This record gives sequence, C-alpha cells and structure tokens, in this order.
Amino acid sequence: MHIGLIGLGRMGANIARRLLRGGHAVTGYDRAEAAVAALRADGGGGAASVAELVQALPAPRVVWVMLPAGAVTQATVDELAGLMQAGDVIIDGGNTMYKDDMRRARDLAGRGIEYVDVGTSGGVWGLERGYCMMIGGEKKVVDYLDPIFACLAPGLGDIPRTPGREGSDPRAEQGYIHAGPAGAGHFVKMVHNGIEYGLMQAYAEGFDLLRSKGTDAVPEDQRLSINVADVAEVWRRGSVVSSWLLDLTAIALARDAELSTFSGEVADSGEGRWTIDAAVEQAVPVPVLAGALFARFRSRQEHTYADKVLSAMRFGFGGHIEKKD
Repeated sequence: MHIGLIGLGRMGANIARRLLRGGHAVTGYDRAEAAVAALRADGGGGAASVAELVQALPAPRVVWVMLPAGAVTQATVDELAGLMQAGDVIIDGGNTMYKDDMRRARDLAGRGIEYVDVGTSGGVWGLERGYCMMIGGEKKVVDYLDPIFACLAPGLGDIPRTPGREGSDPRAEQGYIHAGPAGAGHFVKMVHNGIEYGLMQAYAEGFDLLRSKGTDAVPEDQRLSINVADVAEVWRRGSVVSSWLLDLTAIALARDAELSTFSGEVADSGEGRWTIDAAVEQAVPVPVLAGALFARFRSRQEHTYADKVLSAMRFGFGGHIEKKD
C-alpha cells in the first residue's frame, strides 16, 4: 500500500520507516526539509508541500497525519479536505481530543472523505518494538487499512497468550484493535494515558520514599541507605510490579541514581486533563488518575526526587525533554 505521512518527528519518522521495512511505499512531508531528506535516504518519497504529497499518491489516497494535537492538526486536516476526493482517507495518529474526531468525521463525510483516528502508543521505541494502536472509524475503512496496521503493530511476540481468548478478535493479540466508530480510538488512548499518569506517579512516589529513608528527614538511628537502582532492577525480575515503565526507570537509575540531569518539572500533554474531564462528565470516580495529574501541576512549582523519576520515564519512552533550571 502507498501511504502519505505528514509529520516526520520522533514518532512520525519511525512510523514511516517501519512501513518501508514492511514493504509499503511512503511519501512524507514535514516543514523541516532535513526530515524529508532523511526519509528519502531511507528509501521513502518526499514532498515539498501537502498539495505535492496528495498529488504523489494513487487513488484512493491515504494520508496519515502525525502532528501535535490542536490547531496544527486541524489546519492540516482542513487543507487535506480541500485537496482530496471522495473515497480518500485521512488518518490522525496523534493525541487528538476524541470529540474533535467525531466532529471531523461528520464534516468530512459530507465530502465523501473517510476519517480514521488511531491512538498510537510506542514512543521512540516503536520502530523496533512496534506500535500499540487503538483505532476508530468505519469498519470497511479500517479493514481496508489493515495491512498498514498489521505492519506497524508489534505482533504476538513472546508474550504468553491469554487463556480464554479463543474465538476473540485476533488483532488485539497482535497489538491493535478496532475500538469502534470515529473517536473511539482516541478515547481509548486518552484513558490509556490517564492510567499511564497513575502508574508513573506510583513508581515515582515509591522511589522517592525509598531514597528519602537515608536522608536527614529520618532520625539518624532509623536511616537506611537503599540502593534505588538495585531495587528497580530486582523488581523488574519476577515482581508483580514489573512493567516497561519500571524497565525505563531502572535504565535511568543505573546511569545516575540521583537523576541529576532531570529538572523534575513534569509536563502534561493534554490527555490526562481530558481523562479527568470525561470522568466528571460520566460521574466515574478516578481519584488516582486525578491525583497524578495534580501532582504534575505541583511539580512546576516545587520539584522533588519523585518528579525527577517521572521526567526520566517520560524521556525514556517518548524522548520528552523537560528543561533543567
């Protein structure tokens, strides 16, 4: 399949390269000419504008937009809508608000243009590991695009199969699902990121507690010098709290247990807030997720070791760099 990809940043470029490795054709566009040149060097095609990218694709055209959520993505979708024809497909793989997906799908349907939202998780590791994808859109369109999703997904790998899933949709085991109509993909990804906030906060607070046991905050006769890097490593192996987030934490602590290169000022990219908004709308209590979001707000006023752990995890999975004062 030949796909256009707009946005060749940390994730977009790797999505393009994974598709190329899987035998698909990719034409990319990015405002940074160097990113387009790099894709060409890897065997892809490049375009100097959105219009040129659309012209380079065979009908029905498929364009994947991988840009920051908000005005930039909306402007790009609007520009594509003016260039594409009935039967063409626009995919938004960024972290868009699911209500925007629902509106876009309705607006584009009047032009006969299909819209698919893909909540994409995998960060900077996705090129090698693959991407977990939560997809929203019409079934016939999602089925048509299945070769793309199957190529990007991590596959079954060495994870043990879940008992009792016989007869269930096999795509979930491969690392991607059709979650429902437009908006469903990004809604599931939104909740995923809200849970991510909670998991990260739990790890961060736990390691802060371990480290502080050896500080002046504890009476001298009760102090314990805990090697937090060793704790992270041993928890990775057989513990019920093992996870990829813990793996990333262990890597960061092994390099520098004080995490001195991290500021501890932890950003939030929007999905955490939207998750709490949805919880309020649906009257669903989410105290852990809400607390994790508020902890990030607090981190911008005063920084703790826990906040540095959060920063280290964010850098580990997504390459997010928070400025050090």
